[in-house]
Amino acid sequence: MADVSVRPARPTDAERVARVQLTTWRTAYAGLLPRAALELPEVQAAAIWLNAVEAPASTRHRVLVAQERDELVGFVSTAPADDDDLDGDSTAELTALLVEPRWGRRGHGSRLLAACVDGWQAEGARTAVAWAFEGDPATRAFLTSAGWELDGRSRGLDIGSRVQHQLRYHVDVTPSD
Repeated sequence: MADVSVRPARPTDAERVARVQLTTWRTAYAGLLPRAALELPEVQAAAIWLNAVEAPASTRHRVLVAQERDELVGFVSTAPADDDDLDGDSTAELTALLVEPRWGRRGHGSRLLAACVDGWQAEGARTAVAWAFEGDPATRAFLTSAGWELDGRSRGLDIGSRVQHQLRYHVDVTPSD
């Protein structure tokens, strides 16, 4: 059995989180994200993640990382939901969940998601939401397989030359008795 774990991100993880993000974006989202995002310098992405880890906007903003042995292979970030139709006190948002493609299909995404649910339940969230690109069948299938459902909301993201549509998923995270 592989040595796998999920833990809170540390400042020293920022560079590796940025590398996972950019590698995954360039592999899985090349047709969905604008060129500027795909060409973001790793040092700039690392600075953003370092700030997210060292100075989160609230105690409910979190970054967790997945490891296999000594290798950081994925990460997740969460925050209170901020959509106008949601109550941020009782609804959490999965803002990013990425596993570097070469480490995929080993359960890291599921472990990251389970750790999120544990955290959301501890903070009293009753529901969680996540936005997925309409043109991203892998993320949509992952969320659906984990019990998330479409809630009927969508949005368009203007990425320069075109608009990419996202669909919102939701799941009940209330602890079962």
